Amino acid sequence: MSALFEPYTLREVTIPNRVWMPPMCQYSAAPEGPLAGVPQDWHFAHYAARAAGGTGLIVVEASAVSPEGRISPYDLGIWNDTQVEAFRRITRFLSAQGTVPAIQLAHAGRKAATDQPWKGGAPLGPDAYGWRSLAPSPVAFDDRHPEPDELTVGQIQEVVGQFAAAARRALDAGFEIAEIHGAHGYLINEFLSPHSNHRTDAYGGSYENRTRFALEVVDAVREVWPDDKPLFFRISATDWLEDGGWTPDDTVRFAGELHAHGVDLLDVSTGGNASGVRIPTGPGYQVPFAARVKAETRMPVAAVGLITEAEQAAKIVANGEADAVLLGRELLRNPSWARHAARQLGGAVRVPEQYHRS
Repeated sequence: MSALFEPYTLREVTIPNRVWMPPMCQYSAAPEGPLAGVPQDWHFAHYAARAAGGTGLIVVEASAVSPEGRISPYDLGIWNDTQVEAFRRITRFLSAQGTVPAIQLAHAGRKAATDQPWKGGAPLGPDAYGWRSLAPSPVAFDDRHPEPDELTVGQIQEVVGQFAAAARRALDAGFEIAEIHGAHGYLINEFLSPHSNHRTDAYGGSYENRTRFALEVVDAVREVWPDDKPLFFRISATDWLEDGGWTPDDTVRFAGELHAHGVDLLDVSTGGNASGVRIPTGPGYQVPFAARVKAETRMPVAAVGLITEAEQAAKIVANGEADAVLLGRELLRNPSWARHAARQLGGAVRVPEQYHRS
């Protein structure tokens, strides 16, 4: 059987295969009122289809730990109990299909309060559900974004507490795995990179100071997240800057520290923190960053980035470049990708009884 369809166990959670779905925002929640941040029918149908299609693990899209932590007013959140109840409907169905439900806990930082992508994704003002964004330093992401407010030390600690509270709610909602979003230019990534972190206090300057906030979040989440359940961390392995940014060397070093603090797997992506950079994309273009972490540390890794073909995905796992692959756009195009790949490679995935005739 292809390694792609072998089960994978972290702590006491066994994932049935190595075909995983990464978090991909749907920008489809209510922007305000009692249903703000609450999963809707669209979210249920979206995740249910991929679970029925044989996906081993589904990481539910970035769910904000506070209202101001949303990328857009239309994002999901996990800061109140109404959201928790709606998430339970999703986790129950995923678990019933044999898919492990995970959730990404997130704070958008200086890239918050933007419009839905199909409407241009521009920053929104208070007249269009927008708000003032928060960041390590008062440095705008690009010319379109307004200058964010610099977080005080007290506010930093509040955000750490919000991540912990969100993790408690995620557990109550039925999620088996939590992932901390430290990638793509959002708040934690902003602290990590000297490109966006210009602070001169204990949270800026040196590598140790710039990683302090991320490790505090990890420790706070790990404290409330059960010992038998895994914790993931998503990272941008590079800012794709020639100098003055977060680097692959930093990622390898940080991976070891995250592992020591209780992170069980590094979800390795790249970019998103610096505007206007050129990224040399192509099939599997981010896999080497995951492979390097896996080769140089004890941290398990998942690879992402233009992984589309069954043979390609299988080789990444079989060659030891990653422990699993996360398929984003390909799973948007084909919710049953895992089932089709299993047929092609001679593997097996659970098929709902209702679909056996197919």
